[in-house]
Amino acid sequence: MNPVELIRKKRNGGELTPDELRWIITAYVQDRLPDYQMSALLMAVFFRGMTDTETSTFTDLMLHSGAVIDLSGIPGIKVDKHSTGGVGDKVSLILAPMVAACGVPVPMISGRGLGHTGGTLDKLESIPGFRTDLSVEEYKKVIAEVGMVLIGQTKDVAPADRRMYALRDVTGTVESIPLISGSIMSKKLAEGIDALVLDVKTGDGAFMQSDADAEALASTLVRIGTMAGKTTVAFLTSMDQPLGMAIGNWVEVVESVECLRGKKVPDLMEVTLVLGGAMVMLGGKARSIEEGMALCQSAIWSGRAYEKFLEGVRRQGGATDVLEQPDRYPAPRFVEEILSPADGVVTHFQTRRIGVLAAELGAGRLRSDDVIEPKAGIMLLKKLGDPVRRGEPIARVMGDREGSFHRVAGDLARCIRCGPPEGTPRPTIGAVVDANGKRPWTTPIVH
Repeated sequence: MNPVELIRKKRNGGELTPDELRWIITAYVQDRLPDYQMSALLMAVFFRGMTDTETSTFTDLMLHSGAVIDLSGIPGIKVDKHSTGGVGDKVSLILAPMVAACGVPVPMISGRGLGHTGGTLDKLESIPGFRTDLSVEEYKKVIAEVGMVLIGQTKDVAPADRRMYALRDVTGTVESIPLISGSIMSKKLAEGIDALVLDVKTGDGAFMQSDADAEALASTLVRIGTMAGKTTVAFLTSMDQPLGMAIGNWVEVVESVECLRGKKVPDLMEVTLVLGGAMVMLGGKARSIEEGMALCQSAIWSGRAYEKFLEGVRRQGGATDVLEQPDRYPAPRFVEEILSPADGVVTHFQTRRIGVLAAELGAGRLRSDDVIEPKAGIMLLKKLGDPVRRGEPIARVMGDREGSFHRVAGDLARCIRCGPPEGTPRPTIGAVVDANGKRPWTTPIVH
């Protein structure tokens, strides 16, 4: 195989054969295809796309580039969730212990920040001592003992995706339906699940900014999961504003703990409860999503979800004292409040830009070797439609890096528009996609 000719073929809109794709993936994992050529190929795919056959083959090759974990010896229907990425999206931290507290095992292999979006692993690693690098055997043991586990990709699970994921992050090749689909489904199918719930974001802060692209991605993911014999359901959710109030790593952990202890953050908990209800239903513990939502709500109210989270953190080496008393966590060096420029309501967020600014503070990576600053972040004090007065605080910026802090604080003020009302924000959850197609989502949140 000639890599330059394969790059040219895809660049010119040709369809790569299964043998050609197999050579590309194998050569890349074995260090026979350098990053610069893989980057060129990824950019060609970004612009030219892939056929359904290419996408299915690509996903299968990524999946089988490493080990496929067998959890059949662990009782229960194993169900995971995956989000396509958003700003302030800390759902997994609340969802996994909540669903596990309902009796459904949750094996979760998560990723790091990608582009302007945060990563579950980076959030978890802001907890002192928390280990996301468990071996496959440790992974199996924790899920058997605790009922949930949250780790990163091991060297054995989808190694092609692990390398390609980091490369896409820094080469501007993230927003591609075939690449996103292959990345997500190769990891999820390798982790030993029986069913999967997907949160596909749409809007300014999502990778798929149009509803049509988000629906196409959701349909592709559901089709791949269904063909693999896994019941797969996707929800289309809004990313017109950051999810919840906190954007960063430690600040998102704190907000997650507060929600597990019963705090009401409406948009965040609506998404969490709907996804959780679907997981509990697919896990055989409820007859409908609505019944599953009620069980999840009960797990929060009773404190079982919070206790399950603490159990999981302890089992993976994390310190729980700072979770129970967040004031014990080191404070950021710099804190500045952003003030409303006008009377009225919050009318618009530049959500994607806010995610980029959080990364520039140190909450994400601009290069693959950047070091995350756990304390860096942004705290929203208002959401879309909330009333504001001129001079009232609407957000707070936190960080340790003086060089970027003041610039980011100035830029953030331009990312939040306040003034006369401009209409009603669209629903947080717009539709559900499964093997039968797409339908509107109308079920209200459980109170």
